[in-house]
Amino acid sequence: MTNGGIDLSQLKKVLITVPEPLLEEVDLACKGENSNRSEFVRRAMKCYLAEKRKAELQEQLARGYQEMADINLELSDVYFDLEEEQFSRYEEKLSECESCGC
Repeated sequence: MTNGGIDLSQLKKVLITVPEPLLEEVDLACKGENSNRSEFVRRAMKCYLAEKRKAELQEQLARGYQEMADINLELSDVYFDLEEEQFSRYEEKLSECESCGC
């Protein structure tokens, strides 16, 4: 049997304790949405878990970007040094050509 697309055999009962003002606010929201506490709590749990996964992914991405920034900085240092070396050689060759009249 299903209830709003939910297989009732898969549902588990959970007892929770909440402050009365919070419960009153939940009841008002449920009334406004033509829903019930169970559905409200299920949606809230799903929303919380989705936000938590999103925050974890953002944290992983931030770490990855930082790691790539460190790698890119190392590469730029290496290539900067190589470019400086090549430029110095170029200037030496240019000086040689200027001194011999090439």
